[in-house]
Amino acid sequence: MAVALRTTLSSDERDMIGKLNAKLHKIQPRDRLYEAYFEGEQRLKQIGIAVPPELRMFELVINWNRMYVSEISRRQKIKALMVPGGEEEPNKPLQEGFDANDLEAEIGLLNTETMIFGRCYGTVGTNDEDNEHPLISIESPLQMSCLIDSRRKRMDAAFRQYRTDDGQRVGTLMLPNRTIQVVAGRGGWQLDKVGDDDGIDEHDLGRVPVVLFLNKRRLGNWSGTTEMADLIPLVDAAARSLTNLQIALETHSVPQKWVLGMSKGDFVDKDGNPIPVWQSYYTAIWANQASPDKVKVGQFTPSDLKNFHDTTNHYAAMASSVTGLPFRFFGQNTANPAAEGAIRADESRLISNTEEKNTSQGVGIGWLMTLYERFRTGEWTAGGRAIKVEWRNPATPTKAEEADFIQKLNGGTPVLSREGSWDEMGWDEPRKDRERRHFEQESQDPILERLTRELGTNDASTDASVGGK
Repeated sequence: MAVALRTTLSSDERDMIGKLNAKLHKIQPRDRLYEAYFEGEQRLKQIGIAVPPELRMFELVINWNRMYVSEISRRQKIKALMVPGGEEEPNKPLQEGFDANDLEAEIGLLNTETMIFGRCYGTVGTNDEDNEHPLISIESPLQMSCLIDSRRKRMDAAFRQYRTDDGQRVGTLMLPNRTIQVVAGRGGWQLDKVGDDDGIDEHDLGRVPVVLFLNKRRLGNWSGTTEMADLIPLVDAAARSLTNLQIALETHSVPQKWVLGMSKGDFVDKDGNPIPVWQSYYTAIWANQASPDKVKVGQFTPSDLKNFHDTTNHYAAMASSVTGLPFRFFGQNTANPAAEGAIRADESRLISNTEEKNTSQGVGIGWLMTLYERFRTGEWTAGGRAIKVEWRNPATPTKAEEADFIQKLNGGTPVLSREGSWDEMGWDEPRKDRERRHFEQESQDPILERLTRELGTNDASTDASVGGK
């Protein structure tokens, strides 16, 4: 018996879309502001005393926001995905799905967007082009909103909307048991029907196939906090200082000239035409008319701009204190490079901050991969627990330090297996597989096998002779 296709949205579905649409539009001004600060496109607020409106062209924004967010994001690298229960080992089907969805690149975008806007989304759905690998998508928080049941800490619904190249608004309403494709028409949102497809996917998951990622989550708050919140006021202050420095460079750093006994009319050529040099550099020459026999020419002492430099460095020090970034990241370098131990100590707060974010993001990515497995196999993981995500060490790595560390761990009585050493060195599963193949090829080498057998025979003879003595 054929199932009748729906022709319209229900009243509850329309109300749900209306609430989610209103929620997204309410926070868009704040999101646009954060986006501008990350891109370095914000407009400075000036009172107009030091910098008149006509000199706004000299505005200079130093983008510490992007540097801070990018420095954390580039240290967030996933090493392995493991299924809960039993022996927690890297799972090849999960890694295959991870690679098929290009998540190695997408996770960096996820982490960055989460820190910029305080939130981001990941969705899982069927893949029309590849039935073996469900589709995992990282969604922009500028295009998506959700409703959270605070009591159960579960998502009731999510709505994604965007405009196509021809300007049409399309959207996707995701509910616990179905996903509905909609399009905006004259009468509001309508089902996006194509032929016999009514735009409704009855997946019966029992939960919304969306994962919400939050930055610096607060209890009872499901919108997150931008990572740039504490840094934005200092970026504005430093930008104002640098803008004033730009103006001072134009007006005070070049020594101003003065002339006594002459006026503007005295600066003419042999034909009586004014000499353009008078206006070649504004305010460069100050003149005072007096008797011609008392003409004097001189220049003022140029201004010392050290106060601007000290002020900018002071703001950089404050930015270092609120972000945990080493002061050298703000251009304050010493003549001698820091030693490895000093680098680690200097980055301790940055490393701890990254590890905290890895814990939070890892939980969300684990549930994203759990949804992937549910779509792929039709079953939830054992006990309904999330996939475990293992991260690389976010500290600044040095090859010498790693090699020395591993050598000391294996010296004397071995404490690590060969593959355990690979884990400590941060190798991913494809790199380990390649090394395993190398070992397998070496074990099948007839020459190497003969040498190994001969060495084993010699060792046995030596042991026998020693025992005989």
